[in-house]
Amino acid sequence: MGEISLRRRLDPGLNVDVYEVKLDDEFLMSSLFTVAEVELARLALATHPDTGSDLDVVVGGLGLGYTARTVLEDPRVGSLTVVEALDEVIGWHRTELLPFAASVTTDRRSRLVHGDFFAMAAGSGFDPDTPGRRFHIVAVDIDHSPRHLLHPGHAGFYTVDGLRHLTRHLYPGGLFALWSNDPPDPDFTATLGQVFTGCTAHVVTFANPVRGGESANTVYVSTAP
Repeated sequence: MGEISLRRRLDPGLNVDVYEVKLDDEFLMSSLFTVAEVELARLALATHPDTGSDLDVVVGGLGLGYTARTVLEDPRVGSLTVVEALDEVIGWHRTELLPFAASVTTDRRSRLVHGDFFAMAAGSGFDPDTPGRRFHIVAVDIDHSPRHLLHPGHAGFYTVDGLRHLTRHLYPGGLFALWSNDPPDPDFTATLGQVFTGCTAHVVTFANPVRGGESANTVYVSTAP
């Protein structure tokens, strides 16, 4: 997909260290904008009806780790499997180049898997040791949106057939949550409706310290039949 890089810089206006991930010359994520990544986990967990414990969760895309960290903050979570295609990103966390990485890498419930999330979704699943294993929640933050992809090979996942493959890895009533940088997409919502029993497109707003004012992302949360 390109050359991945992590950089830290001091923002003189905010007087904070900012961590940024770039793919070639394209910005993928920044520690200045993490509200929606956190809400991806919170909205999925809040929607799940189980009030007990031992929820098994998959996060597709490690990034700066905000979604994974938020998942682990929920005491109902029994296991977290994070699937990341780029070994360099896993290395940033394991060597603690990110100062908050230890909360993910040292949690006994957490496992980092180097693999292609989309190929695993279309195949035998997200646990290399247990093919066919099912999960209660799968939360994904990889592409910019279902229309703006990091790689054209990801496109099949966002179709009816691709999403039906995903449901094989969810328990009945399990949840699929997806982050998108775009506004709610009626066509994609309709696609979700052909596979899942319910879908809500949540608009998540947050302050934009760079441009001023507010920005918004979308988090889709859908329930497996």
